[in-house]
Amino acid sequence: MRALSKILTRTCLAAAVLTLAAPNALRAADIKIGEINSYSGLPAFTEPYRKGWQLAVEEINANGGINGNKLVVISKDDAGKPGEAVTAANELVSREGVVMLTGAFFSHIGLALSDFAAQKKVFYLAGEPLTDAMVWAKGNRYTFRLRPSNYMQAAMLAEEAAKLPAKRWATIAPNYEYGQSAIAVFKELLSKKRPDIEWVGEQWPPMGKIDAGAVVEAIAATNPDAIVNVEFGPDLVKLVREGNTRGLFKGKTVVSFLTGEPEYLDPLKSETPEGWLTTGYPWYSLDTPAHAKFLKAYQAKYDDYPRLGSVVGYTLMYSVAAVLKKSEKTDADSLIEAAEGLKVDTVFGPITFREIDHQSTLGAFVGKTAVKDGKGVMVDTSYRDGANYLPSDAEVKTMRPQN
Repeated sequence: MRALSKILTRTCLAAAVLTLAAPNALRAADIKIGEINSYSGLPAFTEPYRKGWQLAVEEINANGGINGNKLVVISKDDAGKPGEAVTAANELVSREGVVMLTGAFFSHIGLALSDFAAQKKVFYLAGEPLTDAMVWAKGNRYTFRLRPSNYMQAAMLAEEAAKLPAKRWATIAPNYEYGQSAIAVFKELLSKKRPDIEWVGEQWPPMGKIDAGAVVEAIAATNPDAIVNVEFGPDLVKLVREGNTRGLFKGKTVVSFLTGEPEYLDPLKSETPEGWLTTGYPWYSLDTPAHAKFLKAYQAKYDDYPRLGSVVGYTLMYSVAAVLKKSEKTDADSLIEAAEGLKVDTVFGPITFREIDHQSTLGAFVGKTAVKDGKGVMVDTSYRDGANYLPSDAEVKTMRPQN
């Protein structure tokens, strides 16, 4: 009887354990994605970017998550180094079991992660890397990109630059993948529109190590009518300060990639040169319902205004959620099938991830720099839909490997 009693007791305990475990067993599973970025390498952009995606994840989970499952982001810092990024990607995939990779800021790091994704057959959604190689020359079926590329922003700027009388053009850009790509495509597109222009000089300072005085002096010696600038971050501040001091920009047209983004415009303050043609994010003058909703939520959470990085991070996670909801499966092939041709509503309006090259049609604002109340701002802005500044499917087929 004692033995039977022990057996019954054990059986009852086991049943109790199963009963208690049942609710947990039925609980929705987490869907984990990996996020990699240069948080310690360029905090001016990546910190607002992180705030943006964190806000999006909160909202997504508060509204039912991914078909009832919780979205969980495991984030790593690549320290601005491709090798660190690949190591982080490998850990996220092999140890953490993430279903996809996202992120990256620098173009050369984005290309390293894209190559990793192709080798390991992992879905990768790049947020910020702008090099055209990402979706064309070195594109692969596992890689998608959110932000408007060098080609797209160059096409927007060249469209306006072609209307200007300037004929002698010089260029300044950081000597790495992004800068090289941006200058090459801008020169190509502007020269097609204006065969009469002449390229008279170029400067390629190392990223993060610009000798602004020497660069300004060298460009001035070429006596250009116009200058194309691709410098950003602290290098931009140094270039502007030296250029203002030495009068480089006086009486000259300047076309500048990204300068209108708050991340890069804000540090210039009253030193902001006026009248530069640029792309950027005039958050203070946008009045669409979608942007107003985002702005209100962002300011309520962080007591701060958003930067373009905030919009990129926010939109990136909503794009991730849209892919996962449509797919319902988390293997790479299913995610790719869901992402190709996917339409997503964003802060700037609806976008599509093109099937032909996996580039999204997210656009950019084009305008001019100005100073208002001692701060740099963008004026005379207009939003350019990215779909209008991309090459045709036929052109893409000549640029992109068919894989």
